[in-house]
Amino acid sequence: MKIDYKKIAKNTGFLYIRMVLIMAVSFYTIRVVLQILGETDYGIFTLVSSLVMFLTIMNNMLTSSTQRFLSFEIGRNDHDKLQKTFSTSLIIQIGLSVVILVFGETIGLWFLYHQLSIPIERMDAAFWVYQLSLFSVVVAVLQVPYHALIISHERMQVFALISIIEAILKLVAIFALEWISYDKLIVYAVLMLLVSMFIMLYYRYYAISHYPQSRLKAVYDKNIVKQIIGFSGWTLFGTLGSMVAMQGVNILLNLYFGPLINAAYAVSSQVYGGLQQLVNSFQTAVTPQIIKLYAANQIHELNELIFQSAKYAFLLLWLVACPILLELKTIISIWLVHPPHYTIEFTTLMIIYALMYSLLRPLVMAIYATGKLKGVQLTAGVLLILVLPISYGLLENHFPPYSPFVVTLVVWFFHLAIELYFLNRYIGLSVKAFFIETLLPVVAIVVISLLPSYALSVSMENNGWSIVAVLFCSTLFTILASYKIALDKPTRAKIKTKLSTLF
Repeated sequence: MKIDYKKIAKNTGFLYIRMVLIMAVSFYTIRVVLQILGETDYGIFTLVSSLVMFLTIMNNMLTSSTQRFLSFEIGRNDHDKLQKTFSTSLIIQIGLSVVILVFGETIGLWFLYHQLSIPIERMDAAFWVYQLSLFSVVVAVLQVPYHALIISHERMQVFALISIIEAILKLVAIFALEWISYDKLIVYAVLMLLVSMFIMLYYRYYAISHYPQSRLKAVYDKNIVKQIIGFSGWTLFGTLGSMVAMQGVNILLNLYFGPLINAAYAVSSQVYGGLQQLVNSFQTAVTPQIIKLYAANQIHELNELIFQSAKYAFLLLWLVACPILLELKTIISIWLVHPPHYTIEFTTLMIIYALMYSLLRPLVMAIYATGKLKGVQLTAGVLLILVLPISYGLLENHFPPYSPFVVTLVVWFFHLAIELYFLNRYIGLSVKAFFIETLLPVVAIVVISLLPSYALSVSMENNGWSIVAVLFCSTLFTILASYKIALDKPTRAKIKTKLSTLF
């Protein structure tokens, strides 16, 4: 098979529109929720959600495994194996949901009451938020096989539509809080659970309506179970490490600084999540083809797609990240009016995380396509887990609250190097070629676009017009630099032809 760049571009377009709408709704949602709940309750909700997220570590492993094996069988055009794989994965997810409930109602509940720093008068509300968040996680677990099947068939417009509906429903739920006099923190958790249930049922309805393979059959194929569990098992360390680096730091900050610092973390996490959605929008369109190219043993085309997808994912993100970084203080003051302390510092580092993530994500997906996870997951997982003890040591010695973020950023650089090393071993990916074709072009484009944009930013008064001016300047220089540096001659020729035809 050939790399279908046209299909990738089309699917990226659907997902990009999805991302823009979701980001707009999400950022407005943060402002409204923060105003309605207040910093303390919003911090509690985020903290409890972080605790529940630790219970989803096994689900995160199985999500990647399910999509990988479904895409692999589609690439091989084996419909019978695809049916067995889907049914087996759904049975595994049902079993996992039971395990999550057991752990959640025992170890998780103990940690909530005995380890977290929550005001005593809000403890009952925190308990109900925890219970409702736990059931939301179970609903998300049961949704995984249906969602993975839709993505594996590259039906990105459906995925985009459902995601937009979900964002709108969450916004409606938040406005409903204004009309409810009961404890708003508990009501917010109830409404989020109802939205999750609706989305899960819609995914299930669509999958069953369009794909015969999505109907559950009582099959138990030991080989498929062994493959999925084995693949998932080796993602344990990587997934655990990522969660420790993100959610563990949130809990650690709570232990040292209380729930108010969690509100700042929540805001920065939402910004990171929005930027991550942009990367995922692009990568979701690319990943099925990465897996299918590997299944067809087209290694040269696979390497080419890795280089190109990493480069373009970074540049798409830089278009948004550059003006945000330069005008962050102004944006935050307009957006939240009275932001929690340390919001600026946390958000700046989270944006840099997102840029690193854009380079890392295609490499991770290529590793997943090979199925050879043992070495890379053990190495990267242990490295990421070290974020927590190092951060603990820094905070114990009175380092500032943003020091764990710096530790995480340094670790992510090493994570990138680890992925490159193992891809070189598994598929012969040239590290030198990655630097020449991907890293050097994006660094050059960053420098060319950042310098004039920074000069403009410091020369203007901080207000809404400065945001517009910096956005225009950074976008213009990024596009022009990308055209000259990132694109090859045939691609530039095609763009010239289309532009001349258009005008």
